[in-house]
Amino acid sequence: MTRDRLLILKRVLPVLVIATLAGGAAEKSAIPDIEHWRKAFARPDHTPAPADNPTTPEKVKLGAALFEDTRLSGAGNVSCSSCHQAELSFSDGIDRHPGLDDQPLDRRTPPLWNMAWGLSFFWDGRAASLESQALGPIEHQREMGGDLKRALEALASDPQMRASFAKAFPEDPSITRDNLLKALAAFERTLVSPETRFDRWVKGDDAVLEADELAGLSLFMGKGGCVACHQGWRFTDEAFHDIGLPSTDKGRGPVLNMKAADHAFKTPSLRERVWSAPYMHDGSLATFEDVVDHYAKGVVKRPTLSADLPQVIDLSEKERAQLVAFLSTLSSDDPPRPASLPPKIMAFGAPAQAVAATTASQKDRRFSPSAILLKVGEALRILNDDTRTHNVRVDSAEMNFNSDGQNPGDTVTLGFDKPGHYDIICGIHPEMRLSVDVASAP
Repeated sequence: MTRDRLLILKRVLPVLVIATLAGGAAEKSAIPDIEHWRKAFARPDHTPAPADNPTTPEKVKLGAALFEDTRLSGAGNVSCSSCHQAELSFSDGIDRHPGLDDQPLDRRTPPLWNMAWGLSFFWDGRAASLESQALGPIEHQREMGGDLKRALEALASDPQMRASFAKAFPEDPSITRDNLLKALAAFERTLVSPETRFDRWVKGDDAVLEADELAGLSLFMGKGGCVACHQGWRFTDEAFHDIGLPSTDKGRGPVLNMKAADHAFKTPSLRERVWSAPYMHDGSLATFEDVVDHYAKGVVKRPTLSADLPQVIDLSEKERAQLVAFLSTLSSDDPPRPASLPPKIMAFGAPAQAVAATTASQKDRRFSPSAILLKVGEALRILNDDTRTHNVRVDSAEMNFNSDGQNPGDTVTLGFDKPGHYDIICGIHPEMRLSVDVASAP
């Protein structure tokens, strides 16, 4: 599923009524023990970190830079962010990412929000810490294909990297395997999803959720049985369950050498999941609606099926839509971008450091100015100084460019080497249009 389709899905989630209409009035169904559930879903007041890797600004800044650094890969063209894209909940928007052999990887790229609270990592839980998890994709021959020794040598030859490691690890200012993994993990622990409308409800705002969303919350905790596995403020019990997907992947079983755990995969968090479709370990379910339908009528019966999975989930079409409506309240209105991730600088047809003749703003869902005159050889800088994610697209005979997600603070620099007229739009908000006329150089 493309990013544009995800954005459209977010904006067209059903708005239904909580209960049967009688005489034109909606009757709200009560949520049992509401204060209990508000406490159960309350966000923690701090982010944990292990004693041997305390979080510091310098370490986080280094980890963010390493997260984007292609030198960690064998061919020098893949970074952690190649698959873990911020605007897609640090996933990639497809069922299974192509490996270096151009064949789909075995499993879906997992999102990275709120991993600081994780007890194990990967879909099968084979890594016990974020530090050990970070090493896996780097050295995996189908993922990044990296040689960590060579990567460390390349980083050590970079004066800026040497200085960054020294600031991050003043007691051991060397570029080592452990320091690199600690920096990556420190950065990943800062990826904490922001508050959503649901959190405002948790804090006591009774009016913030619509009637159908409250109905979906009631179904989530009751008839749907979802809360059996999707517990706590992150909506995951950190456990492994066989949920009856028609897959031959044995998941947790081989890790434990235990057949009883075959087909079991880690319960994913539901935070910011609107932006991380498709779903499940294999990306086999495209939408929230597909996920709800699976539990209602698609579960494959087998001996390893989780005991926490309700035997029968009989939901009407209306109830399924209400459940989907509630799930959307656990995601932001636009893809959030953590402050610890530095803005991206993208360039096309001009060096990223080129001095632009003009800067265009994307604030308030509009380009400003809306029309620009340039000369051949000049560059245009487009700054997303909005609170929303935008996109820069140019589709003409002279230029074809798509920036993908352009998050707040990100810049795109376009160079023009041919005269002509160029129409620039935002693919997410197509009403945003910028007209660029490029004249021949004198």
